Amino acid sequence: MTPRIAIRYRDVLVDPDGHVAGHDAGATLVRRLLRVFPGSVLVGDGPRRCDGFDVLPLEFLDASDTVVINMDVVDSAAVWRTLARSGTARPGTEPRVMNFVWWTTSQFTHPVDRACLGLACALFPTFANSERTATEVREIVGQWTVQQLAEQARIGWVNLGIRLEHVHPRHEPDVPVVLYPAIWLSERKQPQAFVDVVERVHKRVPLRVEARLVESHLVSEAAMRLSRHDWVWLGPLTASRDDYWEALAHTTAFLATATDESYGLEYVEALVAGAVGVFPDRPWARAILPATYPLLYRTTAEAEAMLERALTDTATVRRELDDAAGGSFQEWLRARHDDDAFDHAIVEHVHRWFGQVP
Repeated sequence: MTPRIAIRYRDVLVDPDGHVAGHDAGATLVRRLLRVFPGSVLVGDGPRRCDGFDVLPLEFLDASDTVVINMDVVDSAAVWRTLARSGTARPGTEPRVMNFVWWTTSQFTHPVDRACLGLACALFPTFANSERTATEVREIVGQWTVQQLAEQARIGWVNLGIRLEHVHPRHEPDVPVVLYPAIWLSERKQPQAFVDVVERVHKRVPLRVEARLVESHLVSEAAMRLSRHDWVWLGPLTASRDDYWEALAHTTAFLATATDESYGLEYVEALVAGAVGVFPDRPWARAILPATYPLLYRTTAEAEAMLERALTDTATVRRELDDAAGGSFQEWLRARHDDDAFDHAIVEHVHRWFGQVP
């Protein structure tokens, strides 16, 4: 029997019209998986019929003919146990669960979380959103599980990529726009480092900062402090993907300050939209950029100087990016971050691990 795909992500929101809501990476990936696997279902409160897919509680799934792609990997063993207890699996069959690691593993610091992550990735096939993430998963499996399990771990990966057809034509703003390239003000993103650098550049260069945040962070104390600057526009996430790409089309530059990322979807999207990216000289940034990318900083002084150049001599900086890519930086990005590769790779891995799916 051909298995059916079920996608599990506990934070997913479905709007009243039956669409997956939100533009964060998680919501974007849920929509992508629903598109890649036609006829798949979304695990959630239900049952509910939506626009092109159904929502079903985990307990309602037929364990005999369903592969659950679990985006909340730490609790994959609990997902397996729920399906096993449901009584829907035919004799001689077991529930089928696949991990999708689409975030940085460094977010899990407690030994219990890291052990649960390692065990889940040892027990169930794991698909990661980048080579770097896959390497981290292998290290965690080796460190936190017994050798017998670690040797049996099945781990695949591909860069997430983006949907290139979403990109809008550029239109340069009258006043340079600097994007805060995240939707959270979490410690890992280091928002204060972003503000400190941009504030110093603003003393010499007219600029406008745009920051679009999830609601919980939009009303935070950190957001209130940020909004006190008259050169900062702070608002909610865009209403649609089209609005999101339209906003990127007039972004001049962005300053990345995160200590770690698993892939960096938001940064890649901004780069493909034509924004100039200033990055910390960290492994996660080097993994998505040409080897000689010229805007990698080691100190805040370097970040300040690079951002100022990106805003005041943008054309020259863009030519330097082309040189680093060996011709065209945009073509380099499109060749390496097209989501077609993701679509093909995840389907191929599901087929390899579980057989043919619709």
